[in-house]
Amino acid sequence: MSRILIVEDEQHLAEGLRFNLEAEGYQVQVLDNGEAALDTLTKGESAFDVVVLDVMLPGKDGFAVISELRQAGQFIPTLMLTARGHPDDVLRGFAAGADDYLTKPFELTILIARIRGLLRRREWLRASLGNGTVAPEPKEAFRFGDKAVHFDLLELHVRDQVFPLTLMEANVLRYLIQHEGKPVSRKAMLEEVWGLHEDTDTRAIDNFIVRLRRYIEDDPTHPRHLRTVRGVGYRFVSSPPA
Repeated sequence: MSRILIVEDEQHLAEGLRFNLEAEGYQVQVLDNGEAALDTLTKGESAFDVVVLDVMLPGKDGFAVISELRQAGQFIPTLMLTARGHPDDVLRGFAAGADDYLTKPFELTILIARIRGLLRRREWLRASLGNGTVAPEPKEAFRFGDKAVHFDLLELHVRDQVFPLTLMEANVLRYLIQHEGKPVSRKAMLEEVWGLHEDTDTRAIDNFIVRLRRYIEDDPTHPRHLRTVRGVGYRFVSSPPA
């Protein structure tokens, strides 16, 4: 039985989600503040499969919670709930490490579908890793130089190092790889990767590129794979000239 942690301070909403998710067969725990969520998730005493995390929380807000979780090496799939749904809020959540988001008010069926999607990826990871055995070769791997990005595993392998990727980091990298050698605008990435069509501060994309460069580039200040195209956006090069 999959376990879901709901972090929501609106009691009627939290209890409604608990009731409906338990009716779907999930085991659900509810917390009403960010500090309690961090304490529960980082101690590791109770394993959860998905977190549903509200942005507006008393004390530490959802952005701070997800950011601290990722910094602590906790990559549990996380769906963020935001009341305003402003594109900048959505991008801020993704930049902090969220895997998906929903804007309030939302349809219950959509929430359940999003949770199922996150659970399917988590189950694939468990199955691929097995019980202490060597994981099979991922089906979605892209190799360039001494690096390999495994989209199925949400991992970037750089020589003997493995960097876990959030779903959105992987999606950004996948989009750039799919358009290898071509300049990709920030606006195109906002629309194609996140589905945001409103006027948005496209510089938010830069946060993802900075992080990916730290993983990929030997010298992030002089990138060779993730290159800046002045006045446009970025270009991915798998085999840069020596």
